[in-house]
Amino acid sequence: MTERLALPLLLPGPPPSKPVFSESTNQSSSSSLSPVLKHLLLETNQPLPTTRRSRLGKCDDSNRGKPWSDDGVSPNGKKMLRTLLECEDVDFDGFLDVGMGEFVEGDLVGMIKSLGFHKKWETALKLYEWARKLENFSVNGRSLAVLIRILGSHGRIADAFSLVDSLERDGFVLDVYAFTSLITACSRNGRYRDAVSLFEKMNDIGCRPTLITYNVMLNVYGKMGMPWNRTLSLFNSMKNDGISPDPYSYNTLISACRRGSLHEEAAGFFKEMKSMGFSPDKVTYNALLDVYGKCRKHKEALDVLKEMEDNGFPPTIVTYNSLISAHARDGLLDEAMELKSQMETKGINPDVFTYTTLLSGFEKSGKDESATRIFEEMKNVGCKPNLCTFNALLKMHGNRGKFGEMMKVFEELRSYGYTPDVVTWNTLLAVFGQNGMHLEVSGVFKEMKKAGFIPERETFNTLISAYSRCGLFDQAMVIYRRMLTAGIGPDLSTYNAVLAALGRGGLWKQAETILAEMQDGRCKPNELTYCSLLHAYANAKQLDRMCALADEIYSGVVPPHCVLLKTLVLVNSKSDLLVEAERAFLELRRRGCLPDLVTLNAMISIYGRRRMLAKANEILNFIKESGFTPSLTTYNTLMYMYSRIGNYTRSEEILREIQAKGRKPDLISYNTVIYAYSREGHLRDASRILSEMNAVGISPDVVTYNTFISSYVSQSMFVEAIEVVRYMAKCGCKPNQATYNSIVDGYCKQGRKEEAEAFVSNLRKLDPHISKDEESRLSGRIRSR
Repeated sequence: MTERLALPLLLPGPPPSKPVFSESTNQSSSSSLSPVLKHLLLETNQPLPTTRRSRLGKCDDSNRGKPWSDDGVSPNGKKMLRTLLECEDVDFDGFLDVGMGEFVEGDLVGMIKSLGFHKKWETALKLYEWARKLENFSVNGRSLAVLIRILGSHGRIADAFSLVDSLERDGFVLDVYAFTSLITACSRNGRYRDAVSLFEKMNDIGCRPTLITYNVMLNVYGKMGMPWNRTLSLFNSMKNDGISPDPYSYNTLISACRRGSLHEEAAGFFKEMKSMGFSPDKVTYNALLDVYGKCRKHKEALDVLKEMEDNGFPPTIVTYNSLISAHARDGLLDEAMELKSQMETKGINPDVFTYTTLLSGFEKSGKDESATRIFEEMKNVGCKPNLCTFNALLKMHGNRGKFGEMMKVFEELRSYGYTPDVVTWNTLLAVFGQNGMHLEVSGVFKEMKKAGFIPERETFNTLISAYSRCGLFDQAMVIYRRMLTAGIGPDLSTYNAVLAALGRGGLWKQAETILAEMQDGRCKPNELTYCSLLHAYANAKQLDRMCALADEIYSGVVPPHCVLLKTLVLVNSKSDLLVEAERAFLELRRRGCLPDLVTLNAMISIYGRRRMLAKANEILNFIKESGFTPSLTTYNTLMYMYSRIGNYTRSEEILREIQAKGRKPDLISYNTVIYAYSREGHLRDASRILSEMNAVGISPDVVTYNTFISSYVSQSMFVEAIEVVRYMAKCGCKPNQATYNSIVDGYCKQGRKEEAEAFVSNLRKLDPHISKDEESRLSGRIRSR
């Protein structure tokens, strides 16, 4: 895999999803002319209506009763407009046959605006096409800009492209207003790459952007997750063109800082905005507060809240939801609940987002009971769960391996009338990836595409993460390249997903290359970036590098976020570095960060391996007192600890405790109890657990069989050990080096080298697939004894 990675990952700007101005549109055919003529002749002296006349079987216009000004429309234009608003089907060829008189550009603009106001975009488009064909009448960019804006508001981008393409073939040159309207329409409909292509074309032909054009493009760059250096370059180009930013410009830039965790940059724009004489508004404060929240700068976020209130902007539900989300994301759930109480005191009722955010926070921290209580409170107060709520529940049950419960939630969301969205599918991909179920990952992805979802950046990011968690690093990189081929550039989440894949594979050199690329202006690294680098060092056993990075974290060179300290606990535990793991754990507590269940499990694991029973029990008591719901990993870690100290009875008791709580033990659970009995020579009990394991549909793996072989060898039961090898080969479970080492070393320890050599010489009869290299290795092992 190392050689096949396409690094570095620098990419050109994203290409358009399809050629601009090349889409076709289907227009309905016009009906006969006579009804229109009749209506025109009868109503010439009637005043122009401001609303559509209701028809039998037709819904009232949502804009009915709202004012609309017809200033600038001539009497003839008003007469024509009345007809267009009253009639469903119009043949425009008849307009000149009824003595309409002179038709001017102001009429066209005003009539298109009115038709747009009354949701008659098709009629507006036909009117424009009719006007284009009139003799001695030339349409200008103003009417085109208005029409494109109307088409964009109705999602008719294909019609807008087709119209512009037709105009350009006729020699019409788009002006800045038409370009800006089309770019805005693309942005509004999520076609960001098309917006970028239009902006580039605009510059190529020498059409100078306006303030509105630049503001729309800044928003597009933010939505796309464009590399920050390109966003900054666009802002500087705007200034260099002599265009001064307005409050919208600064609000857009501050909002764009959220994606890359750019809190320093956001604060800089906030300061610059005020220095330019602009007063921050509610949008500014909420955007800055959200940036600080996403960057885990909770004190700064609360300072923004205070300044917001002091300047006369009372916080809204959006403000509090942003704060609650930031605290819940970091596991600061007591603080999140305090913010919920604070907003209720101010008369702001929690909404579905508030409850869903808290539910997700408790789920992430392993506090399932608290998550369930929040869900029950939500239903009791009459707050209807939305699709995001169900997605959070799917994640909670899936991450606990409760796939039956997860599928019940999947059916329940349908009963509420919801259709799975891209987040639902991404959640399923992540859950199955987390559990190493790569076949299910591929299956869900196929179903997702079958349901009509086109993979976007978040889906690709999830797939990269899912396949890497399944150990399929090459497949994760294939997905990454497929994403680049689709023209989707990487953002911070993409880089972190790729880094996580490299970290799991211990590919630290490649991880350092990507980090250098990010630091070179592509994307600002965050705490998750450094977490992946720590995992890469740990998995590659580069302990010196890992400790050096840890020192940078403790010293503040790399900001010591809570998640980084939790990762240090995890990697030091995995590397069996007790002193370093305890240092990270104490630092985590000193900084007031509540450890999550993963961190606590890591501490139980390292204490368990070292048979420090009292310390492990301290952590277990903390789990119970803090309201955490022990996970399967917690139980498996405890079983392993008791098996190490020879307490096989307690190991099985914990297995029964898992089952009593309605949880399903996994392969590790059963293997751990089998190991506990086998290492003490209780093979009958070990066989009993094996039978139970088979009965519930969990197949033994090479670890299971090796445990029995090792136990048989320790009791000089070589015939039985060899029979296990024979059975493994028959069942398709390939023996590994540990399998054969156990038997060969057992013979040699008892001074029975000849029998060891005979075993190796006859090994091909047991395992026809054994390689000659493996036979040579085992023969060399015997000689060295």
